[in-house]
Amino acid sequence: MTRSRRVAALGATLLAPVMSLALWQGEAAAAPNFQLPFPCGQTWEGQTRTNHSPANAVDFNRANDEGDPVVAAAAGTVSRVANEGSTSYGRWIEIDHGSGWTTRYAHLSVQSVSVGQTVSQGQQIGNVGNTGGSTGAHLHFEERSGGTAVKITFGGSQILYWGSRNYTSQNKCGNGVGGTVQTDSGAAVTVRSGPGTSYSAVGSVASGTAVTISCQVKGETVTGKYGTTALWDKIGTGYISDAYVYTGADGQVAPTC
Repeated sequence: MTRSRRVAALGATLLAPVMSLALWQGEAAAAPNFQLPFPCGQTWEGQTRTNHSPANAVDFNRANDEGDPVVAAAAGTVSRVANEGSTSYGRWIEIDHGSGWTTRYAHLSVQSVSVGQTVSQGQQIGNVGNTGGSTGAHLHFEERSGGTAVKITFGGSQILYWGSRNYTSQNKCGNGVGGTVQTDSGAAVTVRSGPGTSYSAVGSVASGTAVTISCQVKGETVTGKYGTTALWDKIGTGYISDAYVYTGADGQVAPTC
């Protein structure tokens, strides 16, 4: 092999993982529209601290919270239901939201779901507890990307690092399901008056926008960033194809219109 070919081959070998990382980071950017892991309207104090394990986790408390419902921060599939006994997380649950995103819920008193179960955003998965290495009832919560705990966002806004702040849940308020619009080209998606491209345009929504899906209906089959589907999502007073909306789960996630 000539020197120029060896250099070209080496360059391709070195670039391959970099390109893979760039592609993975592009997918990771399409994070689910996470919401507080508690029912709509509840206010909880969230505490972050540098000596937490992992540091980007948050602990949630409120008065007399032991036994309070814990709900899914976004739609997904239950990937772990475990019990570490009197150490670490104690009773905990992990939900896989796709594209490398997961959430973890720890120190639970009750686990109400099983591995492989599909859950919707806002669905109860357990109850606040004091299990594992906990010294008082609370919920330990994590958002993970590619297996690593990252700084937490709710509704697209990052929580306070470091310290304590009160947060009010918007999870399933108005019975909507959160999603994020994404297109391969970055172009906006046209909002239609009905579930198909033959219906009149009533607006548009930019790629990267968080939306609330009030209901879904089958219509024209469309191929987009997230595959081919006949599902259309009602957002506001119009419809967009579910092929352009990331919800953290495949298939129908909202009531039928």
